Amino acid sequence: MSQPTPAELSLEALYELLRPITVPSTSARSTFHNWARTYSCKPAIVFEPENQHQCELIMELARRNGKTVRATGVGHSPSDLACTKGYLVKVGKLNELLEANFEKRYVVVEAGITLVDMNEQLLHHNLALTSIGSISEQSLAGTIATVNHGSGLKYGTLSTHVLEVTLLLSDGSKVRCSRDEHCDLFMATICGLGSTGFILTIKYEVEPAFRLKERRFAISFDEALERYSDLARQSQHTRMWWFPQTNTIQVSLADRTDERKHVEGSWFWATLIGYHLVQFLLFLGLYAPDLHVWAARIVSWLIQEKTTVIDDSFRIFNVEHRYWQYTIEYAVDYNEAPACLRDLRKWLDREHSDPLGLRPHFPIEIRFSSADDIWLSPSNGRTTCWLGIAQYKPYGFDVPYRKLFDEYGAIIASHGGRPHWAKAHHLRPGDVRELYPRSEDFVRVVEKYDPTGMFRNEYVSRHIFAQPDRKWDEYVYLDP
Repeated sequence: MSQPTPAELSLEALYELLRPITVPSTSARSTFHNWARTYSCKPAIVFEPENQHQCELIMELARRNGKTVRATGVGHSPSDLACTKGYLVKVGKLNELLEANFEKRYVVVEAGITLVDMNEQLLHHNLALTSIGSISEQSLAGTIATVNHGSGLKYGTLSTHVLEVTLLLSDGSKVRCSRDEHCDLFMATICGLGSTGFILTIKYEVEPAFRLKERRFAISFDEALERYSDLARQSQHTRMWWFPQTNTIQVSLADRTDERKHVEGSWFWATLIGYHLVQFLLFLGLYAPDLHVWAARIVSWLIQEKTTVIDDSFRIFNVEHRYWQYTIEYAVDYNEAPACLRDLRKWLDREHSDPLGLRPHFPIEIRFSSADDIWLSPSNGRTTCWLGIAQYKPYGFDVPYRKLFDEYGAIIASHGGRPHWAKAHHLRPGDVRELYPRSEDFVRVVEKYDPTGMFRNEYVSRHIFAQPDRKWDEYVYLDP
């Protein structure tokens, strides 16, 4: 006798089958916190499925009970993107590499696999991701849903390498989509904010494993802007870190190489000074704000020395994110970035000259990506410069950041900035329509495939679907 479908099961049977993967409401894990513990929520139920069938059971239960469903990997997004009052599905156990094809240069993976695991498993198959961001802790599905990016003028966001996605839709059906099959659903999903369906598997483009040779050196802010285009084009993967307190920029130039590995580093400078002392000064800066400047000066001094490192690609792409943090990031047109950076410098110079001014942390990260055609991608239709700013939480303590981020965001917005979807921002549906020419297509597809809004949460509703007369402040999950 064949196994009954989820729709044929009684409500009691669904609860019983899902009980082993349900986090008890009395458990601390039933409250969701994002990685930096800047946002939290209390879902109706938290599930941790181990296979696709259990995901189907969760969807059926949600339909019966009229609940929304939100998927999350490791909760790395520094916003309320994963927060929900409905069902929260943690996909961390859906983490298998199902197929690796070296000849055709693709892999098929489950949605919950993290880039950390993916990097290591790909290396075992002599394969690698073409480009990744500064961290690899996120799930692949999360990076796709929010269009994460690395850096390089000729390299697109991570979503540009998606070949095919298998989704579980709100009606319980399973669909495979790509640029050739259900193209509209595919284009909406590869920057879908988790709102088109539940991602089960991803077919992803890769390349033969490679090493990178990275050269780092420090120059002044003014020199960096004078050489802006030359530096951006000088390597395959150029990125920069700007220390506004000292107006120093550390430049990283990374290129593919066949040279042997060469890794250098010092525990004393990198860990004792660069981590522990800096964190202590950031903590003291809560009470004596100008100590932030001293922390920046120490790091600026540490980066003066020129370095050259050769290692596996992902070890060069990744940098250690040492502290919990509030962070936002915007994408501006590549040609507009120098003017935007100059306006940011004028603003920050004013703040630093004012004894009561804002005291931003450091560095401001500057990265690049090529133009793409993904509907809600911040790189849609234009070569992009990404500008990211963070306020760290030393020892987990909260720090002031709202006014800083508001003023930063206003300057970026004046230069046509589009926010990184994983991070907190103030865009509303009208803003989205102005910034993204295909946003109405995105809304149309979401409403077609999820007419009841099963996969929407407060974040998606607030930024994409909100009505003009509706107050959304009540839905924002603020930090304590």
